Amino acid sequence: MRKIIGLGEVLYDVLPLGAKLGGAPANFAYHASQFGFDAMAVSAVGNDVLGDQALSTFDENGLKYIIPRVPYPTGTVNVSLDAEGVPTYTFTPNVAWDHIPFTPEMEDAAKDACAVCFGSLAQRSEDSKKTIMSFLDATPEACLKIFDINLRGNFYDKETIRNGLRHCDILKINDEELVIVGRMFDYPGLDMEEKCRIIMHRYHLKMVVLTCGTNGSYVFAPNDFKSFQPTPKVEVADTVGAGDSFTGSFTAAILSGKSVEEAHALAVKVSAFVCTQKGAMPKLPAELTK
Repeated sequence: MRKIIGLGEVLYDVLPLGAKLGGAPANFAYHASQFGFDAMAVSAVGNDVLGDQALSTFDENGLKYIIPRVPYPTGTVNVSLDAEGVPTYTFTPNVAWDHIPFTPEMEDAAKDACAVCFGSLAQRSEDSKKTIMSFLDATPEACLKIFDINLRGNFYDKETIRNGLRHCDILKINDEELVIVGRMFDYPGLDMEEKCRIIMHRYHLKMVVLTCGTNGSYVFAPNDFKSFQPTPKVEVADTVGAGDSFTGSFTAAILSGKSVEEAHALAVKVSAFVCTQKGAMPKLPAELTK
């Protein structure tokens, strides 16, 4: 079975009730793995206690990884939650995932990948940006590349976003990020669907996945295809990792041969469940993964 790869940052979300291991690529890979895929996280951690704990946690969760140890501290991010459980992130600079080396083992994994998810955050440093681009360039032509844009703080620029769009098949973006990207690329005065379709056609994408929080989510594809799913009302513990679980389950469903509508409906159910749990990597109930 070919591999699904989450590529980028591994870090600890320091939440009000303690530290939880996360980072979008590992969260994505973990959730894809729950659907029976050979999924792995690709990143870097430090030669420190948090690095030990991270690899131990991945082992306990049965998540495969290629995560070299590098001479920088394992990444942390302080997460504060508002009354609705929506997070704000403060990232530690110059950490292990800023210095991911492109190893021969990573190149082998890239050549065997059927899907890769990457974002903009891990490209805040030149070292990791080069590794991410080298990895994407080493994947087979048929590999499904998902750009989960994941704008955080000021760790992005127009060129990084444009380059990500040129290297992906599917863009995953939320409504707030779409406003930022729309301004950056001079798409003023257009509605959300028009912006998504302009991006899709300009960069020859297979799909744009747009999430709008409590206002539902959309999948746009060529030939005026549109899928909409309302957001289920659930009791939110926190929303950390919910978007990554959406992307991981959506990708797994598409690769399993489900229709876009079926994959979309499953992704919404999975992310709603993750919102009811604390932390980014809860075990999904069997009725969602069968």
